[in-house]
Amino acid sequence: MSEFFQEVDEEVRREQLKKLWDRYSALIVGLAVLIVAAVGAWRGYQYWQNQLAVEAGASFEAALKLSEDNKHSEAEAAFTKLATSAPSGYRVLARLRAAAETEARDKPAAVKLYDAIGADSSFSTIEQDVAKLRSAALQVDSASYADIRPRLEPLSGANSTFRHSARELLAVSAWRNNDTSAARQWVDMITTDPQTPSTVRQRAEALRALLPASAKS
Repeated sequence: MSEFFQEVDEEVRREQLKKLWDRYSALIVGLAVLIVAAVGAWRGYQYWQNQLAVEAGASFEAALKLSEDNKHSEAEAAFTKLATSAPSGYRVLARLRAAAETEARDKPAAVKLYDAIGADSSFSTIEQDVAKLRSAALQVDSASYADIRPRLEPLSGANSTFRHSARELLAVSAWRNNDTSAARQWVDMITTDPQTPSTVRQRAEALRALLPASAKS
């Protein structure tokens, strides 16, 4: 008797499954096709992105070679092109390198490029800080201390990656603009920081020797 009821249950289940299949078969098949197509499209996209990265890498290396060969105008053009057409990682590097190549022919133009990078949140904080530091370095011989200070003071804090370079540029700028008090402040900060690199410390001590006696201590 139990076998009879088991056969009936199986027959009922088969009938229910057949009705479900008849009702939803088109949807199930369509969904399966959609999944296969989506996987294929994703694989294709990954391959395309990989090819773009490979091509961008080759173009970046070629631009670097132009720079090494002192073909700065050509290198600048190559990096500028990559900055607009390469995948995101290479775009970032290319913009920085394009600015560096521009320095050779037009420092004010390079400053503008670095300033744009420093204000662009699509760059990492470190990349922005590098750009700000380089921009200030290009201007330290000509700009006023009042202009250099707000650019670099935020980079001079105890936890800043580039604090040593920022402090040194601030000290030089203050000295060149005859602000001996500020120059002494930055020199003291450099020399009292135990983590200051020895080369930076030596240059700071040399700068201290150039300060008037009243500003040396």
